[in-house]
Amino acid sequence: MIAIQFKKAAKIAAPAMLLGLAACATPFQANVSRFQQLPPAQGQTFTIVAENPANAGGIEFGEYANIVASEMVRQGYRPAANPGAADLVVSFDYGVDDGREKIVSDFAPFGRAGFYDPFWGPRFGRGFYGRRFVYGWNDPFIFGGGLGFGGPDIRSYTVYTGEIDLKIDRAATGERLFEGRAQSHSRTDNLTYLVPNLVEAMFTGFPGNSGETVQISVAPPSRS
Repeated sequence: MIAIQFKKAAKIAAPAMLLGLAACATPFQANVSRFQQLPPAQGQTFTIVAENPANAGGIEFGEYANIVASEMVRQGYRPAANPGAADLVVSFDYGVDDGREKIVSDFAPFGRAGFYDPFWGPRFGRGFYGRRFVYGWNDPFIFGGGLGFGGPDIRSYTVYTGEIDLKIDRAATGERLFEGRAQSHSRTDNLTYLVPNLVEAMFTGFPGNSGETVQISVAPPSRS
């Protein structure tokens, strides 16, 4: 079972949902770890179960399980007509934590006054992979602006860790054939956005090289 504390989609605040929609405009990044000894897919049948008993039979779990099932079919497996006669048992779990606050210091040579452009400038802060110094957009309407001339412009935001776990066992013997985990760090705790993207990341290059952790980029939906 996923170790992070879960939050249900029903508890998602409107601002988080708006952030989730905004995130759709950029590629979704996930770190995926997989361990596997799966035989080649040759139409083996499968059934999907909830790793967390609290999710079993739930409508939300059923929606996500359907996404997993679609990916399994795309890989060459078949849904079992009778779960008791399935060749493979797919255990699935998902969740998002309560988030942690991140502090970013934006260096603003002329503050928010004079000829300084509040939307474009050097940003200096600590990201997920260490300190960095890059040019980028600053939005004073979202994060607020600094006053006066010189000095850093301090802002904060919440980073959420979303995660899914996927396990595949041989039904007849209980032998473990696959273990996978996909994890993301983002500005939203919207499970209806996170879980489908994490599932797509999990099945990108499936089943993968055993023992390897890769970063997967999921393209945003195309606009019609």
